[in-house]
Amino acid sequence: MSDGEPHYGVNTGFGSFSRQRISEADLRDLQRNLVRSHAAGVGECLGRDVVRGMMLLLAASLSRGLSGVRSQVVEQIVALLNAGITPVVPGVGSCGASGDLAPLAHVALVLIGEGEADAKGRIIGGAEALRGAGIAPLTLEAKEGLALINGTHLMAAQGVLLVRDFERLFAAALSAAAMSIDACRATDAFLDPRVHEARCQPGQQRVAAAIRSMLEGSQIIPSHALNDPRVQDPYSLRCVPQVLGAAWDAFEHVRGAVERELGAVTDNPLVFAGASADHPAQIVSAGNFHGMPLAIALDLLAICICHVAGIAERRVYHMLSAFDPEAKLPPYLSPGPGLHSGLMIAQYTAAACCNELIGLSTPASVANLSTSAGMEDYNSFGPRAAAKARRALQLAGSVIAIELICGSEALDHHRPLHSGPAVERAHDLVRAVVPRLAADRPPAPDIAQVEGLITRGEFEFGF
Repeated sequence: MSDGEPHYGVNTGFGSFSRQRISEADLRDLQRNLVRSHAAGVGECLGRDVVRGMMLLLAASLSRGLSGVRSQVVEQIVALLNAGITPVVPGVGSCGASGDLAPLAHVALVLIGEGEADAKGRIIGGAEALRGAGIAPLTLEAKEGLALINGTHLMAAQGVLLVRDFERLFAAALSAAAMSIDACRATDAFLDPRVHEARCQPGQQRVAAAIRSMLEGSQIIPSHALNDPRVQDPYSLRCVPQVLGAAWDAFEHVRGAVERELGAVTDNPLVFAGASADHPAQIVSAGNFHGMPLAIALDLLAICICHVAGIAERRVYHMLSAFDPEAKLPPYLSPGPGLHSGLMIAQYTAAACCNELIGLSTPASVANLSTSAGMEDYNSFGPRAAAKARRALQLAGSVIAIELICGSEALDHHRPLHSGPAVERAHDLVRAVVPRLAADRPPAPDIAQVEGLITRGEFEFGF
């Protein structure tokens, strides 16, 4: 600060104002004004889990010592987390390139005693929240306002939560797929490991092995091994390893991108300590705030989710349509076809979910809009990719819940024969919250119950 040179965000304006020098007497006002002016979010507020994740990742990034902030800034964020103070953050406003500016600015407002916060379930002013916790408002010094808002922490927090939730969804999808194979009295010949070794795709091999393990010990598969006129099963059964395996391989890339971001410094400019008088400290303006490494990954995640749900909906259709007499299932799994509609409309719901998923799988990151008078001329829109992936995951959870309900009902039609122990455990989980269909009843509460099982990770059988 004493070298007399302009340094972006330290003694200059921001964005297209970067050529405006700011006097030393105005540096505190510059940082406070930045936080205030950038808190421009709109729409439904982010969940408490997302905001707290965002704050934790912000504190972690700043603590790595490349952002030029005092330790008090990190300590203030941690103090709010420990006090249960969660800033109120509108969900829309970040373009995902100059960092998640608007959402992080709403967090920073509370750090300085402004804005709004959720304090133990009550929405109150930021100043009141700090007073109640005995925390003094933070006075921002040079660059600290910029460091607080100039990172990818919203995208990264959403990414972490989506990764964990996708793992739970995928485990449930494997259980549902295995259950549907026996529910439709399909063969397990397509799970032959030699087939999948020949394809050389690791996700495919892993999914095939998991499904094969779940069906091991099934009494249903050998029951129709003789005199079954079918030569091949539909793709939605026979190609489970290829489709879900491809989704898993892509997801592993997504998870890697998110994990790497957890150790990143995404501020700008960065401050590098000097090694000697000949190699003094440097402030380097660059672009680590750009969200594209996460935006592309999150767009890819929505595509993965779309395929997990899409192939599940086709299996639901297959179970309910009764077009295959060898499946030995009544139309719509009705307890009295005609008088009772059974699970007919559950498939309609799954189809509606998949229709919305098609739109959600369109990437957000490929449609550029310029900001800051052209200075910020290529943005990532990673937060929108994250929001789409979140909605996609919710819809996919509904589709998989419907498949598990239909598969459980279909298995009951094959009694006294049983599937493999792992499939039967999944059946028992469903039956613990959804009784067998003896007469028509609204499916919505049943679907919600099984969605809860998926969300809580009840179907994780060691994939």
